[in-house]
Amino acid sequence: MTGRIRNRQFAAKVVEAAEAVELIEPGANIGMSGFTGAGYPKEVPGALAKRVAEAHSRGLPMKFGLWTGASTAPELDGALADVEGIDLRLPYQSDPVTREKINSGRMDYTDIHLSHVAQRVWQGAFGELDVAVVEVSGITEDGRLIPSSSVGNNKTWLERADQVILEVNSWQSEHLEGMHDIYYGTALPPRRVPIPITGPADRIGTPYLECPPEKVIAVVETESPDRNTVFTPPDETSERIAGHVLDFLAAEVRAGRLPRELLPLQSGVGNVANAVLAGLDAGPFDGLTAYTEVIQDGMLQLIESGKLRTASATAFSLSPAAIDRFNRDAAAYRDRILLRPQEISNHPEVVRRLGCLAMNGIVEADIYGNINSTHLMGSRIQNGIGGSGDFARNAHVSIFVTPSVAKGGAISAIVPMVSHVDHTEHDVDVIVTEQGLADLRGLSPRKRAERIIATCAHPDFRPALQDYYDRALQSSFGLHTPHLLGEALSWHQRYVEEGSM
Repeated sequence: MTGRIRNRQFAAKVVEAAEAVELIEPGANIGMSGFTGAGYPKEVPGALAKRVAEAHSRGLPMKFGLWTGASTAPELDGALADVEGIDLRLPYQSDPVTREKINSGRMDYTDIHLSHVAQRVWQGAFGELDVAVVEVSGITEDGRLIPSSSVGNNKTWLERADQVILEVNSWQSEHLEGMHDIYYGTALPPRRVPIPITGPADRIGTPYLECPPEKVIAVVETESPDRNTVFTPPDETSERIAGHVLDFLAAEVRAGRLPRELLPLQSGVGNVANAVLAGLDAGPFDGLTAYTEVIQDGMLQLIESGKLRTASATAFSLSPAAIDRFNRDAAAYRDRILLRPQEISNHPEVVRRLGCLAMNGIVEADIYGNINSTHLMGSRIQNGIGGSGDFARNAHVSIFVTPSVAKGGAISAIVPMVSHVDHTEHDVDVIVTEQGLADLRGLSPRKRAERIIATCAHPDFRPALQDYYDRALQSSFGLHTPHLLGEALSWHQRYVEEGSM
């Protein structure tokens, strides 16, 4: 037995990754761990990609269905995509090689709300799950699995897969043990019961994942780091967006619509989100909580400063410097951070009950408040919807943020009509750009358009948006949501043809 594998039955199954992948049948559906570059298997995917490449060199077809928690890393998504080893990918990806394969039609991709994945798998919507490949940080004496730096869909993969390969990663902090809350009380209708969470710090499960030893066909030992996300310091645009959000939250407190400690925070990843969190760290709010998908740099800093009492998520998404701090002091964070399965971290029932304040990034918004989070020019997938829909529809306040322009000013983030709809106007309360903040609550579509154009659009595009809206008021088929159907997507077509809107 090794230090991280404290059970003899599991220790007897230790093999090299190359031997483990030979046990996976061609064409299998594989559920792999991993969420935003945390807790993904480090050795098995590369060995599997090598096996695929060798098979293809002999003229033998070999592809696999690849299911994860969310995005992973180049060593997983990129390696398998590069050798044409993925048949169907779900539910979220951010790898450039994978994206190119999807957009060129060489890989199928199913984009799905992250809270829905486990339910769909239990329903059998994607077929049988043949193999689970799950990273853990250790195995206890009695055979329980100590989860890694992400939980994602691992509980479901271990339950539903016919066979399991475990990667035991000794790079992960041993102090992760006890930080997780794995809930085994979910069920399909009509056996479904309420999820007993009334606060972000509530523990309702066990710190361990369960897996019958007879399912485990191989154990691979690793000592490899997660893919750390490098965040650049907030630029002026990010800081201006963050300033508008913080002013809005302060105004909501003054109006009595939010308590001084706010409500549980949900934040998408990225520089704008971290700029908002940095503003909260310097701001007047104390006793904050978070019920979100990922713990990122800004939340770690809020915990360290004492501003954030507790944070519930399903994974980490940290910069190299932040992950070094976390690994060094993981024991100190254990009572402040909970990592849950994503079907719980993103569950609409819990989000609605807690009244989360949701903040997510977008590709574009239209003048009526519809949001495109996933597609470029209507047809090219960027990453996926992720968990933004889980939170947006059920949040107490749903906030979407974006710079007002992209590609050096060639693209406006505010357009007459979005080229793809991920969040309808009904799920969008607030839109923020560096230009300003539009509170859309209680407004009719025409009032929304007036506010978004005046407040959020970049000055270079504002006159054209106003002209479109004015002419739509005169010529639209109806005046509830005025549109000129022959022009509504002309901005996107112009960009495709000329490189600028």
